[in-house]
Amino acid sequence: MPVAMITGGSKGLGRALAGALAGEGWDLVLDARTAGVLEETARELSGRYGTRVVAVPGDVTDAAHRADLVAAAGSLGGLDLLVSNASVLGAEPLVRLDALPLEGLRRALETNVVAALGLVQEALRASEAGAVVVISSDAAAEPYPTWGGYGASKAALDQLAAVLGEEEPGLRVWAVDPGDMATDLYAAAVPEDADASRPSPESVAPAFLRLVRERPAGGRYAAPALLEGAAGQGGGTR
Repeated sequence: MPVAMITGGSKGLGRALAGALAGEGWDLVLDARTAGVLEETARELSGRYGTRVVAVPGDVTDAAHRADLVAAAGSLGGLDLLVSNASVLGAEPLVRLDALPLEGLRRALETNVVAALGLVQEALRASEAGAVVVISSDAAAEPYPTWGGYGASKAALDQLAAVLGEEEPGLRVWAVDPGDMATDLYAAAVPEDADASRPSPESVAPAFLRLVRERPAGGRYAAPALLEGAAGQGGGTR
């Protein structure tokens, strides 16, 4: 069976992607910081789909944890797909740049960018993963007030993915903007909008499955365009 690693895999988009891939017969390595929630997710997915699901709790900013994740993938037969989904906002709720704690910005860059690259480096040392997906955001390309720190980290991640695709022609590297979703991350970012109607992460997951199945050229994709049937690049929402 093919093997996928998903960071931030215990809930939200990460869990939705894990379920979608497990339904396609993928074995999984899942990461998250909260061990109990992660382990329950792994048990539920394994029981429902019959695939192997390994939970490796920890923080992706920890190099030893990243090594453990890659080793877990190796124990399942080697890594075929790496999904860098773990993200932090830098401030909860989001604030204007003149009030953004610099330590929060550092944390966002360390988690959203540095750790993502570190995990790719660790995976490439073990084996050449067939594909890499990084979770982008429209805030990487559009100047939304209060989204500056988070958006800057996602813009850096987009550029990292683009260069990685040029440097590693054997990989498919996709940056995907999933669009607005009903997730805990969005609720923490903008609590006053938490009750507004938004698509569920499960409704977005088929866009990612399309990439995995069809393997288009590397680049930046918007999930809404993929769901509509046009493998177009760019666009999307936060």
